[in-house]
Amino acid sequence: MLITEANARIHAALSVMAICAGWWWDLSPLEWCAVVGAIGLVAMAEAFNTALEVLVDLVSPELHPLAGRTKDLAAGAVLCAALAAAAIGMIVFGPRLLALLKS
Repeated sequence: MLITEANARIHAALSVMAICAGWWWDLSPLEWCAVVGAIGLVAMAEAFNTALEVLVDLVSPELHPLAGRTKDLAAGAVLCAALAAAAIGMIVFGPRLLALLKS
């Protein structure tokens, strides 16, 4: 997935940044659970999206409205997961970033 999907590489890079920030700020175990859960959620959504797109391309190589809708819905699921992960990131890292900016 990381080889063929540009968005998966972006998610992976952001995940590495979140893990490094977590080590830097010495997150609590509960905060780590939230961050790791968010990373896992986005990775799963991206994997399911990629698998569904490949399957749709296999069974419907020609353009079809339902095939397009299926791909759009799967991409929407990734967007929902990414937005949830961003919200978790703001909750966990936001106060630390604000404190860093104020100092």
